[in-house]
Amino acid sequence: QVQVVESGGGLVQPGDSLRLSCAASGSIFSYYTMDWYRQAPGKQRELVASITSGSSTSYEDSVKGRFTISRDNAKNTVYLQMNSLKPEDTAVYYCRALWGARTYWGQGTRVTVSS
Repeated sequence: QVQVVESGGGLVQPGDSLRLSCAASGSIFSYYTMDWYRQAPGKQRELVASITSGSSTSYEDSVKGRFTISRDNAKNTVYLQMNSLKPEDTAVYYCRALWGARTYWGQGTRVTVSS
């Protein structure tokens, strides 16, 4: 069983930056595709950013140019650097590890953007 643990959420003001971290267990972390999802109150969970085992990245349109996903395979960790945060970025952010047909989710970390 792969354990996925997110951290780094918090309360920030509009325009601030925040970096989320996601640590996943397992000796084959480098093979996982790692995704960041978010779920705002009353809304469906949406894919925000993804990074493949080959470090190809993709982003949801509303975060392009503001968010950056990266991975450190030596630390079994994926990051989501979030800049120029907006109130509409407020959500619980979830990390997902994907390997073939297997998916593993973390418990989420809350990000609140408010003045």
